[in-house]
Amino acid sequence: MNADAVVLAIPFGLAIGLIVGGIGGGGAILALPVLVYVLGEPVDPASTASLIVVALAAAVGASSLARHGHVCWRLALTFSLPAAAGSLLGTIGNAAVSGPVLILAFVPVMLIASGATWRRSGMPSAGEDRTCPPVPLSRVVPAGLAVGLLTGFFGVGGGFVIVPVLTLWFGVTFRRAVATSLVIITITGVVALAGHLVAGTTIDAGVTASLGAATALGALAGTLVSQQLPQRALGRGFALVVAAVAVFLLVDTLAFGGPPGS
Repeated sequence: MNADAVVLAIPFGLAIGLIVGGIGGGGAILALPVLVYVLGEPVDPASTASLIVVALAAAVGASSLARHGHVCWRLALTFSLPAAAGSLLGTIGNAAVSGPVLILAFVPVMLIASGATWRRSGMPSAGEDRTCPPVPLSRVVPAGLAVGLLTGFFGVGGGFVIVPVLTLWFGVTFRRAVATSLVIITITGVVALAGHLVAGTTIDAGVTASLGAATALGALAGTLVSQQLPQRALGRGFALVVAAVAVFLLVDTLAFGGPPGS
């Protein structure tokens, strides 16, 4: 266990947690590069550790927002079933590709997520207290399956895709989408994590525990802060960060051979 990495994980975990709690996900899209490039973890263990970190943060954030009645429980549970199945399929694919291939496949997903987040942040925020809209299974099942595949394959929570789907395609208001996304991330993340562990992936327990604990605290703070800060600014700031990280990963993998340990 690297003691320096354990300490260094704390501020990064707090920042990731603020993102998860503030905009309903997206933390793993930054957790994976942090684990690899900052904390020195190989790609495969890092993708597993990121699931632990983000599922824990999502559970904390979801419990906080659920107390205010923001979760669309029926939609969350219905969405989670196909998402959990998709995460198992994605885990199989994760074990079949190399680290650089995984990173290169991750880049366009990040850019798409960045664009979707930017678009979502520009939506009007009126009517946040509306009830949860009815969504037919014919739309929930394929969306859940697609998000689950991303969760298992990339080792991410999926919130950076779930929230835009809930708001843009299902008509859920932003605040409810954030809370519902955190419930879905928790469920699908745990299932995907189980798949990674069964596949034999090992992690650095100390670094993962430190990053996870800090992220959980950050998520709790994020759910509180997000009630006060403009969602437009949060969403667009996050979109720019995700795009910048995607460009960095692309240049590093193509020009310098990719992350250490890959």
